[in-house]
Amino acid sequence: MSEVAAEKSLFPSDPEDIKLITLARAALARVATQQGAAVRDSDGRTYAAASVEREHLTLSAVAVAVAMAISSGADGLEAAVVAGGRPTPDDLDILRDMPGSEVAVWSVDGQGNVLEISQL
Repeated sequence: MSEVAAEKSLFPSDPEDIKLITLARAALARVATQQGAAVRDSDGRTYAAASVEREHLTLSAVAVAVAMAISSGADGLEAAVVAGGRPTPDDLDILRDMPGSEVAVWSVDGQGNVLEISQL
């Protein structure tokens, strides 16, 4: 398989996963930060966030998106996207804290090119 074919095979076919990529990229661009993220809860609701870096508060985009989901009553996750690189080990631990089976975690660059997909 060529590199181009391999890259295209990583692109999601599910419109809901494409939507998550779009939301994570939009959060990344809106705040011009290091990381954007989006998660979809077990009810299909989506939450998008950017990383926060202040003198007394530093949160990854994944942490903010998951906190938004939890504070909105989410009891599990179906999928997550990290835009601007790959999730850190801490990000993956945060995602694992939420119930869900075979949670897809997409890593994309700022242009939406899929870098990696994994399952939790």
